[in-house]
Amino acid sequence: MKTVDRLGFIGTGLMGSEMVPHLLRNGFDVAVWNRTPAKLEPLLSLGAQSKSNLSELVDCSDIILMCLSDTEAVETVVFGPQGVSSRGRPDQLLVDFSSIEPEKTQHFSQRLQQACGMSWVDCPVSGGVVGAREASLVMMVGGADKDIQRALPVVDCLSERVTHMGGVGSGQLTKVCNQMIVGCNAMVIAEMIALATKGGVDAEKIPQALAGGFADSKPLQILGPQMATSTFEPIAWHVRTLLKDLHIAQTVAHDNNSRVPMSAEAFRLMQEHADQGYSEQDPATLIRLYLEEA
Repeated sequence: MKTVDRLGFIGTGLMGSEMVPHLLRNGFDVAVWNRTPAKLEPLLSLGAQSKSNLSELVDCSDIILMCLSDTEAVETVVFGPQGVSSRGRPDQLLVDFSSIEPEKTQHFSQRLQQACGMSWVDCPVSGGVVGAREASLVMMVGGADKDIQRALPVVDCLSERVTHMGGVGSGQLTKVCNQMIVGCNAMVIAEMIALATKGGVDAEKIPQALAGGFADSKPLQILGPQMATSTFEPIAWHVRTLLKDLHIAQTVAHDNNSRVPMSAEAFRLMQEHADQGYSEQDPATLIRLYLEEA
């Protein structure tokens, strides 16, 4: 009798490639699929099983895990030709680690249930590549109680804390709130480091000087030194990802008649930075908005 769910993991990019090894080390059978097969190679050496298409992955899995770039990618993988919904079963569960639009998540959940009876849990994460590598991610989860309980043995292997925020979509809305803080924080850290540098302060010492005070934060401790020393590689996350999340924040705010002027300005400045060729670069490059300005 099967006692441990078989897992199918879709999307082994910066985050997914760090998450899968923890699942393998915790005894799960993990099948993997990625649009770029070459990204699977390091995981296969650890025991993951490569599937040549989504149909094969869905057929051999009890829980489908996704970590994809945006709302459109999730919709394509789940509802596109030979997508998850075309092969799904009522006894399966889909857990989405992606950061996508809350309203679309609710719609996708209903659509998947109608198509094949499969349940949906939205489980966006915070903590970046380092958090994924160290299994210390913070997870904000939306879904039915029974589905959350089924997913817990899996997500506990990857996280420091899992918080059930409510029904489907509530995890994504909580992630929007998280990214509003992160996006605005990243932008003000960049302008602060630039000001300190131009004023003659050793900006590299700023994170150390402010550690433990009210201005301290993980973004300060990570981005501050990188910005002060112009260390932009290796790329741990992308400007486009933060830009996407701030765009979602504005959409959600508009739909809920809620003002978000700080997030809107952070989005405007980040879009300006992306338009200068930094979309695929690390957000630490935001310092260049201020140090290289005319």
